[in-house]
Amino acid sequence: MKKVMKVLMFILIGLCVAALVTFIVMRLWNWLIPAVFGWHVITYWQALGILILSKILFGGFRGRPGPRPYWRHRMMRRWAQMTPEEREKFRESMRAGCGPFGASPAEPKL
Repeated sequence: MKKVMKVLMFILIGLCVAALVTFIVMRLWNWLIPAVFGWHVITYWQALGILILSKILFGGFRGRPGPRPYWRHRMMRRWAQMTPEEREKFRESMRAGCGPFGASPAEPKL
């Protein structure tokens, strides 16, 4: 019973957050867009539609299911297998490729 209540609370909180975000999108749209571009104001349901459309098109809102990016784990494995000389060589190549932003403090900046 306790687990069911937690699930219901989670769902209720999620719905409240979604309703609040939709309301904020509607208010921001109606405050900015008509004044800046001269477009029409939107309703609450149109704001919800914009949020859903943005989720479909851009995949926002985080929390995507599936594994984390594989490249990070692969790079950590490679880093663990490198010798100290190979690590220093890699650092130098990264600094050289990143321009002035990757320069070490000892190097003069142009």
